[in-house]
Amino acid sequence: MSIDSAGYGTFIIILIMAVVTLITRLGGVFVMSFVPINYRVQQFISAMSGSVLVALLAPLALNGDNGARLALLTTAVVMLLLKKPLPAIAAGVVAAAVFRHL
Repeated sequence: MSIDSAGYGTFIIILIMAVVTLITRLGGVFVMSFVPINYRVQQFISAMSGSVLVALLAPLALNGDNGARLALLTTAVVMLLLKKPLPAIAAGVVAAAVFRHL
């Protein structure tokens, strides 16, 4: 299948991606409506976000450049000190930018 990106092609591609995203989000809500939310399921849902984060960051820590590693380290330290994610993320971005600039 090939969609030309000229004219309405780009709009059609964006529309298809939006519909697929909506279906997956609604599908998750639909499936979870059949799952009784007990203590064990709550623990699983709470742990899932952390495990996804680790799965995204571990390859970056292992295969990334030193700027990426410095950004991860800076973000972790600021998060442990301040316990607020936004300043920690900002500090990580600034650390990577300064490292790569120098």
